[in-house]
Amino acid sequence: MPAGPITTGAHPKALWPGVWNWFGASYDEHPEEFSQVFDVETSTKNFEEDVQMNGFGLAPVKDQGKGVDYVGHVQGWVKRYIPVVYGLGYIVTREELDDNLYEEVSRKRAQALAFAMRQTKEIVHANVLNRATTAAYTGGDGSVLMVATHPSDAGTWSNILAPAADISEDALEDLCTQVMGFTDNQGNKINLMPRCVIVPRQLWFETNRILYSALQNDTANNALNVLKSTSALPDGIKMNHYLTDTDAYFVKTNCPRGLISVKRRAIEFTKDNEFSTENALAKATERYDAGWTDPRCLCGSPGA
Repeated sequence: MPAGPITTGAHPKALWPGVWNWFGASYDEHPEEFSQVFDVETSTKNFEEDVQMNGFGLAPVKDQGKGVDYVGHVQGWVKRYIPVVYGLGYIVTREELDDNLYEEVSRKRAQALAFAMRQTKEIVHANVLNRATTAAYTGGDGSVLMVATHPSDAGTWSNILAPAADISEDALEDLCTQVMGFTDNQGNKINLMPRCVIVPRQLWFETNRILYSALQNDTANNALNVLKSTSALPDGIKMNHYLTDTDAYFVKTNCPRGLISVKRRAIEFTKDNEFSTENALAKATERYDAGWTDPRCLCGSPGA
């Protein structure tokens, strides 16, 4: 799309009566999707930090007449969120405003601007999952979001399905089992449970068949669908239209500090006029960040 002011030459049909309808600048939008999987929090500072606190390991036997063992307690790694400003606008010449016979054209410009800002926000958040295994995008522990070698004081741990597999009843059961085996930084057992499965649109129908069939999916066995009968994923399926990998899928857990959306400033629409050119300016800006703190919030597979 060309940059620069919108002039009378941009929409020549708007300068003369007879246009039946204007279309293409705005459509119905999907309901907000990022807030279904990210915890949205408000910030009042230039940046926000989550600091890992280590727990304690197992208690040894205390011998008779001797003192207990004392251990230290230090902070772990730090995750920093730095909200940045996303913005977009347009300029319209005075002549275009004067000669444009269709108020609808101006109104749809504003709708298109709002639509672009919404799309941007969804993609920024979806990219946290799109880049879950991309080496250049690491979290506070120095690892990518989904990897088999997250560091801890008790050794490495994994939140990725191995071997990688396409979505299936067995694969989701394996991921749920893996989540229920997560430990803290000291190797202690913790009560993390799967909550929902996040899928691209390409896996929507198949995932519904897997989760909600009364009996096991794609088999002649007269056996219960345990994923359904036990409500293994109580928050169901979250489809995200902005995921780019058509066969990757993710199980979100009840980890308390997981996928985080930091809102520093809500979206603002402003307009003004240039004195010398008489051009009209309109813009929208918003300030936020998206990422993750504790990678135990997610367990998934990039697909086969």
